[in-house]
Amino acid sequence: MTGMQELSVSSASGIDYAALARDIKSWGTEFGFQQVGITDCDLSAAEPGLLEWLARGRHGDMDYMARHGTKRSRPGELVPGTLRVIAVRMDYVASEAHAPEHVMETPQLAYIARYALGRDYHKVLRRRLQQLADRITSVAGAFNYRAFTDSAPVMEVALAEKAGLGWRGKHTLLLDRSAGSYFFLGELYTDLPLPVDAPLEEHCGTCTRCMDVCPTGAIVAPYQVDARRCISYLTIEHKGSIPEELRPLLGNRVYGCDDCQIHCPWNRFARPSAEADFSVRNGLDATSLVDLFRWSATDFETRMAGSAIHRIGYERWLRNLAVGMGNALRALKGAPPSSEIANGLRARADDASALVREHVAWALEQAAS
Repeated sequence: MTGMQELSVSSASGIDYAALARDIKSWGTEFGFQQVGITDCDLSAAEPGLLEWLARGRHGDMDYMARHGTKRSRPGELVPGTLRVIAVRMDYVASEAHAPEHVMETPQLAYIARYALGRDYHKVLRRRLQQLADRITSVAGAFNYRAFTDSAPVMEVALAEKAGLGWRGKHTLLLDRSAGSYFFLGELYTDLPLPVDAPLEEHCGTCTRCMDVCPTGAIVAPYQVDARRCISYLTIEHKGSIPEELRPLLGNRVYGCDDCQIHCPWNRFARPSAEADFSVRNGLDATSLVDLFRWSATDFETRMAGSAIHRIGYERWLRNLAVGMGNALRALKGAPPSSEIANGLRARADDASALVREHVAWALEQAAS
């Protein structure tokens, strides 16, 4: 753990906050978090970068990010009275999942970001954070708090970095020397005056592998991602038509993208998760594009219930798969299973959704590319 700035015992409450902080970290590991850190709410160093990113329109059509204003960089505006943020991380890689490189190199398979293969992480982390808050309450008495995990205007990476959980990599994700970047982040905003942890030094050095391998060139500069080119944004957040010039660059990535993590040297230290909820569901680690494209709306609702993928809805799911299938037709150049892919696409040529029809038509054209 990182060093703490010790605070004296509170004369008003009689609570030894330094001891409580140590207990919180111990309880956090008990509830399944791999690390817990504590920081204050001062994100003034990170705020200018956020505002510039928004001003340049790099958030794409995620208009909510602009609407939130400075609530993202000023925790006390989001949750009045917040003095400290308890930041946590939880590993998510499923040990039984097929190697991501194998899936990406097999055009007819669907690549899904490794974080989305199991149960929706929002539910898992929120439940564990609530358990942590309940434990704190049982010892320290009632206190004000609010739990978050990628669910509100929170600068998760900046807070985790200040809390000593790692450093921001050039791909903008948090990195840890002993765990890489395959982990989720969560936070408890609280009014407890806990001692804070010291941040770590960064260890990316001159390495630019994450930038070099980004399929769409979305990492436009170190520590800067243009969401409008990011495959995770295009396949998850973006609601409309995927720009035609970017479609060939998606390959078979139909939900998110892990390229920058796969090629990061620090992820050779990533550890498999022991969390059963993150085990692979529905064979999503290496399922054919055609099989997924055959799902009905009912199939999607049933099989994706409790999954992070469910939030994009059936229409965008088919849109993404159609792009992947078109890229597979181009890559396979008529070799098996090209006919199966083409037949699957033709079956939806008259789909009720204009968005799906558009991407299916484009996909079929790729057979002649």
